[in-house]
Amino acid sequence: MTALTHFRTPLLQTPFHPRTSAANTLNRWGPWGGYMTALCFGDADMEYTAIRNGASVYDLCPMVKYRITGRDAAAYLNRLTLRDAAKLPVGAVHYTGWTDDAGKLLDDGTLFRHGPEDYLICCQERHLPWFLASAEGFEVQVAEVTEEIAALSLQGPCSATVLEAAGFDVSALKPFRMARFPFSGGEITISRTGFTGDLGYELWLNPDQALPLWDHLMAAGAPWGIRPIGSDALNLARIEAGFIIANMDFIPAHQALREDRPRSPLELGLGWMIDWDKGHFTGRRALLAEKARGSDWVLLGLDIPGNVSAEGSILYYDKRVEAGMITAAAWSPALKANVAIAQVRARYAKGDDLWVEIYALRELQYAKLMLPVMVAGRPFFNPPRKRATPPGRV
Repeated sequence: MTALTHFRTPLLQTPFHPRTSAANTLNRWGPWGGYMTALCFGDADMEYTAIRNGASVYDLCPMVKYRITGRDAAAYLNRLTLRDAAKLPVGAVHYTGWTDDAGKLLDDGTLFRHGPEDYLICCQERHLPWFLASAEGFEVQVAEVTEEIAALSLQGPCSATVLEAAGFDVSALKPFRMARFPFSGGEITISRTGFTGDLGYELWLNPDQALPLWDHLMAAGAPWGIRPIGSDALNLARIEAGFIIANMDFIPAHQALREDRPRSPLELGLGWMIDWDKGHFTGRRALLAEKARGSDWVLLGLDIPGNVSAEGSILYYDKRVEAGMITAAAWSPALKANVAIAQVRARYAKGDDLWVEIYALRELQYAKLMLPVMVAGRPFFNPPRKRATPPGRV
């Protein structure tokens, strides 16, 4: 589908759509990057259970993908992103982000290095104009390849076992590494990455391999209860993992309508990824100034009493002074705890007198609950199996 005809279809269908639509008994769909994405296939609780206790597949095709190639690819990415792309080995992946000149986060994503001069960026939002403008003066080619690469996430404690049963030996594949495997007359790339905070993999392939791969994995994974999952179950898993999402936990700087809404990597707990010694990068001057004076906001993990979700609730200091807002929250079945991610004003983040105001439905009417919260470290859910190499067999 070309740029001249895409407007004729309100939402695009991914290469996996013939299988996901057949499995989606609820017919619950949502938009993601111009594509249809399943919110729930039938039972969100069972889908979450597959993530944490079995094996699950999630259609990643709508994720925006950019290929960066050329002699200056590493230098360009060092100017664009927060981490040192030159240090990333071929065959490896790292989590990174990029900011505007004011040091406010535009987006985060994963950077894959396929060759000395060949990188792939995967992210939530579209940034081609920014990427092209940033390429001025570099010998580099930047191309969006979202429609050229299909992607499927295979997550859960049984994911390695399922891949092995399907003929893909990933026993030596370490976290944030990738390898190529023959499949269906061609090759697929498997990376040990994911968005669940658990053992998991992401499979990258040509669109014409999508349906054969889906059928192959579902047949191989049947003994381990493999099932497709929607965004509802994935969102619960990512909250447990303490991961953040654009337009939920932060507003991308180029989309913010109010000047006070964008946040910097330092304010979002991403300061660890900034390589201050690699040379100049977009936003460095502003981030150095913020580092010297201190940030205005802090991203915190919270533990909240009870089991009522606090998503979107206001935080208060001493029950009176507005201190921040909860961006994501859920009752965690794995942890048996009510966890949340929140943006909190830095001057209140160190205190022990934070409260959340929740409006909960009680006997057909809403009751106001003012509950004390405790600061909790992220990730909330952090099982050793996600790092074990070789992964455990189930």
